[in-house]
Amino acid sequence: MKLKHLPSGIVHKGKKDGTTGCGTNTKSQSDHWIFSSQPVSCAKNGCNN
Repeated sequence: MKLKHLPSGIVHKGKKDGTTGCGTNTKSQSDHWIFSSQPVSCAKNGCNN
């Protein structure tokens, strides 16, 4: 699943444990995150590989 961080506009690869592929916690300030169909735009290791 892909998650978009609304304040930054960056799309991350989401994981079921509540984090992104690069380790960002999506449960903290969960209102900043939405599901997305856009391509992953995070360049950090774990999201974009």
